[in-house]
Amino acid sequence: MPGTNLTREEAQQRARLLTVDSYEIDLDLSGAQEGGTYRSATTVRFDVAAENGAESFIDLVAPAVHEVVLNGDALDPAEVFQDSRIALPGLLKGRNVLRVVADCAYTNTGEGLHRFVDPVDNQAYLYTQFEVPDARRVFASFEQPDLKATFQFTVKAPEGWTVISNSPTPEPQDNVWVFEPTPRISTYVTALIVGPYHSVHSVYEKDGQSVPLGIYCRPSLAEYLDSDAIFEVTRQGFAWFQEKFDYAYPFKKYDQLFVPEFNAGAMENAGAVTIRDQYVFRSKVTDAAYEVRAETILHELAHMWFGDLVTMEWWNDLWLNESFATYTSIACQAAAPGSKWPHSWTTFANSMKTWAYRQDQLPSTHPIMADIRDLDDVLVNFDGITYAKGASVLKQLVAYVGEDEFFRGVQAYFKRHAYGNTRLSDLLGALEETSGRDLKTWSKKWLETAGINVLRPEIETDADGVVTSFAIRQEAPALPAGAKGEPILRPHRIAVGLYELDGDSGKLVRDERIELDVDGALTPVPQLAGKRRPAVVLLNDDDLSYAKVRLDEASLRVVTEHLGDFEASLPRALCWASAWDMTRDAELATRDYLSLVLSGIGKESDIGVVQSLQRQVKLAIDLYADPAARDTLLARWTEATLAHLRSAQPGGDHQLAWARAFAATARTPEQLDLLEGLLDGSRSVEGLVVDTELRWAFVQRLAAVGRFGEAEIAAEYERDRTAAGERHAATARAARPTPQAKAEAWASVIDSDKLPNAVQEAVISGFVQTDQRELLAPYTDKYFEVVKDIWESRSHEMAQQIAVGLYPSVQVSQEVLDKTDAWLASAEPNAALRRLVSESRAGVERALRAQQADAAATAAQ
Repeated sequence: MPGTNLTREEAQQRARLLTVDSYEIDLDLSGAQEGGTYRSATTVRFDVAAENGAESFIDLVAPAVHEVVLNGDALDPAEVFQDSRIALPGLLKGRNVLRVVADCAYTNTGEGLHRFVDPVDNQAYLYTQFEVPDARRVFASFEQPDLKATFQFTVKAPEGWTVISNSPTPEPQDNVWVFEPTPRISTYVTALIVGPYHSVHSVYEKDGQSVPLGIYCRPSLAEYLDSDAIFEVTRQGFAWFQEKFDYAYPFKKYDQLFVPEFNAGAMENAGAVTIRDQYVFRSKVTDAAYEVRAETILHELAHMWFGDLVTMEWWNDLWLNESFATYTSIACQAAAPGSKWPHSWTTFANSMKTWAYRQDQLPSTHPIMADIRDLDDVLVNFDGITYAKGASVLKQLVAYVGEDEFFRGVQAYFKRHAYGNTRLSDLLGALEETSGRDLKTWSKKWLETAGINVLRPEIETDADGVVTSFAIRQEAPALPAGAKGEPILRPHRIAVGLYELDGDSGKLVRDERIELDVDGALTPVPQLAGKRRPAVVLLNDDDLSYAKVRLDEASLRVVTEHLGDFEASLPRALCWASAWDMTRDAELATRDYLSLVLSGIGKESDIGVVQSLQRQVKLAIDLYADPAARDTLLARWTEATLAHLRSAQPGGDHQLAWARAFAATARTPEQLDLLEGLLDGSRSVEGLVVDTELRWAFVQRLAAVGRFGEAEIAAEYERDRTAAGERHAATARAARPTPQAKAEAWASVIDSDKLPNAVQEAVISGFVQTDQRELLAPYTDKYFEVVKDIWESRSHEMAQQIAVGLYPSVQVSQEVLDKTDAWLASAEPNAALRRLVSESRAGVERALRAQQADAAATAAQ
């Protein structure tokens, strides 16, 4: 029995047999306000490349199937429908026509056709989410990316609602919306968004081109929708991408729909992008949040070409979609005329790239071009390697072949494969043609192997401080235990930055830049011989390559004293990232990392970097510090957050960031009194507006330390009776430090499957508090008792939230490692669950190693 899985071999066999022409999909959503099920009727036309009598199957996940009619012959649903498949026996050579009528179900998991009721207006709002295999939850489909077809939707909806799909929105007749057929696209980028949504419309016009633009959200968020800013970023993306890709936007309109309870950041449905509606900001946020939103908008827009127009053949080339969209979105932010975030590579280096480094050091590390055997594999592969490492390697490829040559190759690729499917070799072939470089060796070492390299400078000087020799040492550390493959040295195109302290400004300024190829274990850099040793030698300056970078001792001493003094933001970010990596690798004690951050964070102008450092310091103290020193370090950090809050520019981004950092860790009676006073208005900090979202941050901390109970949480929810308020209240309730509160939170997630995805996520977030380890200790055994059953009985998204979120990550001990090992040996989890649990185990193992090193360093002092 196949369950809901599909193997690569099955997909390849089906693609050899079938060519799909068109779908006609008729959905009756007139009862959506009440929920339950809806009628789905699908007619699909496809050709068979075999003699009469061949067999295949079509995919469908549905509570009931009423009709299956193949080439005019009615088949018995009870005989042909099982699990997620409808068997198709006796196919004809050439054209076949299939009609399937079924009852399909609304979901509250963010998969298939998600239904949400807004507590503000009690109206239902629907949207589809089909990546990876969930179009089959709404209509019968050949659910694999290389069986493209046209899609023609007909939808019946309640009076007064709006229906949006991939094609332009027609005028309804008797509440029935009949859309034009789409171009040839994959099933997973089709979309329907249905409900009484609020909308704003505009147009992108240039050189005779006119593309209708729409932005949608729920009416309860309309007052916060900053559509002008969203349209501005969108237009910048249209102009930059169309110039770089030399291929006009391939669809008839472009809608962006901010939808509730969305699991991911956004989804690249062709011409109808869905985006999580937390990006409609209800309260003040820092500029970093606007930058992240803009990158998300540009990422999805890039997908219209790379992913929707040209689509990977199978999911092992998922990176072609995600890495390319990530790289080009950051490049657009950095270079598009009028962009507000020309420093976007700084943000990338400090956030997304650290995600990649973390992922690449887990036992589940894999090549960028992953071996995807089935749908279970790909569902857990939307990770830091697929997105961030892939984008880093594309940036390296651009440095390797040249930016102009890179984009000329991309242009040829789009023209050659428009509306088709591709493999890695198709892209590399186009790039080889335009660059003249042989990329086969490069590809093998960068895209088809796992793991990370370390680059270290080796500098020798004479008595006068003049460099006598300089080389770059490349290392390939052993892969994590359990990882597949062998460590490998790679070719790197990097820049070496030479920095000096400017006597007048006190800034670290780049004096010279050397760009070169690094290959093999040792690469000499003769350009420095005979020159006076600079204050700081920074490898991989400008962040051209993907590698862990270490500083030599002399540079480290200067950086430790002057990290905040780099004149430019990117070298600061690279040094911050290196320090964080050393902390995770137990090469830098947590107390020393804290000292480094406190010495430089006040000079850090980039708010995104500041917020990353705040998160990393808290994580380091909670997980990597010697437990005996943890309270002292937390007290030191919390006092610093309060001092920065009070000294920050009133009303500025840094003040808000420090208010949130303080709220996350406030602990003494005086600090908690201040939080309460800021909430009730009896205390104030000049310029700090305690708005809706900041209030909830304070309430959740006060609940977690036992100051606030149900009465205070309920009162706060009365102030904010919205979907966001419901989630925040759920987090606060689960955070309360009592056995009863923990038992209630656990039961709501584990004993029942009724919670919507966003509320379940909120409960898990509140349940796990790093300063409640003793209270959470009994749930370690409970986790291992239930996680396999949860995995087998819940949808993928819901099960993954639980498997990752409730793993006892804060219980850093050999006992947890042993219990995990025993469970992995005896429970026989499938590959996807095994991977997630093994990744969580690796986090505990790393934390334990860091704690032991931290304690040893303290004892040695």
